[in-house]
Amino acid sequence: MKTAALISGGVDSAVAVHRLLEQGHDLHLFYIRIGMDNGEGDCSAEEDIEMCTFIARKFGLPFDVVSLHEEYWENVMEYALRTVRAGLTPNPDIMCNKMIKFGYFEDRWGKDFDITATGHYASTVEEDGYKWLATAVDPVKDQTDFLARISYDQLKHLIFPLGELPKSEVREIAIRTGMPNAYRKDSQGICFLGKINYNDFLRRHLGEKPGPIIELETGRKLGEHRGFWFHTIGQRKGLGLSGGPWFVVRKNVHDNAIFVSNGYDTEKQYGRTLRLSEMHFITRNPWGENVSDVDITFKNRHMPNFMSGRISRDGDEYVIESAEKVQGIAPGQFAVVYDNKSRLCLGSGIITL
Repeated sequence: MKTAALISGGVDSAVAVHRLLEQGHDLHLFYIRIGMDNGEGDCSAEEDIEMCTFIARKFGLPFDVVSLHEEYWENVMEYALRTVRAGLTPNPDIMCNKMIKFGYFEDRWGKDFDITATGHYASTVEEDGYKWLATAVDPVKDQTDFLARISYDQLKHLIFPLGELPKSEVREIAIRTGMPNAYRKDSQGICFLGKINYNDFLRRHLGEKPGPIIELETGRKLGEHRGFWFHTIGQRKGLGLSGGPWFVVRKNVHDNAIFVSNGYDTEKQYGRTLRLSEMHFITRNPWGENVSDVDITFKNRHMPNFMSGRISRDGDEYVIESAEKVQGIAPGQFAVVYDNKSRLCLGSGIITL
């Protein structure tokens, strides 16, 4: 099978290449290059490309570096800036997968191949004549939540060779096969941002604007922040307040104020109802348009555990009623919906106020 493999220079994509070759794929490797937001090169990308070149040489495979610099900054990071400017919480990784890796790349290069492979921890299954996005065996590494906005056409052209492996085994394979990046640390950055600090990125584009940090229950000013866009609902670290823990529980964009509540058990940081707009189903809506009180599992942020709840349709929105208290329900974030067995990733919606 003629296969395009997106690689990053990390151990995951290197082992994905190894597994694809074992399965008999005819591989062509690609690295998507994104420069800095000031138009300059990214030194971390140079390191990644060097590592990708080693992998290509090790296996004797063709390798190309392709640029989607303008597309990334015009679509993914403009979306992020627009969202935080409105006082909401974006997820650039979700949009990066939809718009860049499986959008522009597929339209320009991936279409010339039978299928595209990546090192994401996810899998696919065939059921009832449809292809479904399914969770990886390693719940800690599972990345289906970052893929929850892709289209069915995109999914049909994708495979994920690491979905059946725990991370520990991936590392073992890399060591056993002599991968040059076997001991390289995993990237923790936002999709393509690499070593760029996210707050530094916001500061360059949105600046700073001091405003009050207010205790929600008393109205007492506790300190100052440098701009509401640096903070998200549910945030605990980075507030600079003593006597904590303090959690961000509300923001007032008009007054540039953020409101906090004290204590790990403060009820103000929890909720049970998530209202979702722009609901997107990857393969199809498994319940029909008028779904009511169907058991599901879901996530409202990237985390290993799933929460249980019930989903219903309410006009143009979907509503999740969680079986347990949900910490840090942040408008603008994506709630990712799974079946009640936490196996199939069905899609996602945007959390509303």
